[in-house]
Amino acid sequence: MSTATLPQHHHWKLELIEGIVLILLAFAAVFMPLRLGVTLFVWLFLIGGTMGLATTFMMRDAPGFVWSLVSAILAIATGLVLVFIPELAVVGFPLLLMAFLVLEGLVTIMLALEHWRQLSGRWGFMLLSGIVDLSLAAFIVLGLPSTASWSFGLILAVNLFFGGGAMIAMALAKRGD
Repeated sequence: MSTATLPQHHHWKLELIEGIVLILLAFAAVFMPLRLGVTLFVWLFLIGGTMGLATTFMMRDAPGFVWSLVSAILAIATGLVLVFIPELAVVGFPLLLMAFLVLEGLVTIMLALEHWRQLSGRWGFMLLSGIVDLSLAAFIVLGLPSTASWSFGLILAVNLFFGGGAMIAMALAKRGD
């Protein structure tokens, strides 16, 4: 039996911590209107992505390693794009956020399906998180330009909240295995 098919009892605490950090970042994002500057959003992407990257490598034998790695790199890359191309942050933030949510939603759905194939518990929460991300991207497209001034903090908060909630649910399921 390979290590990839063994229960992941010892990783549940890392997933729980990552989920809690994502939810704390979600609460921070709610109160960050775009007019305060995109810099604060950059930090949310970088902190969330770095935390995800660290826990992904610590849990590299868990189901969905590649999808978790892609998700973390996507968040870090989005933050770095905003750092190194600040003009894009000012002009194209809605499009960048929409692209991030579409890609993150697809990656999260693939991660959920990987967990489903491995018969790990509560993969449905991960699937829901991916569907929510795709719905948020649609909200951006349908709501622009009227939502541009107020919605991005809330959209990012919902993304982080559902992602963190899925991590917590999966961690608690592993704790009981």
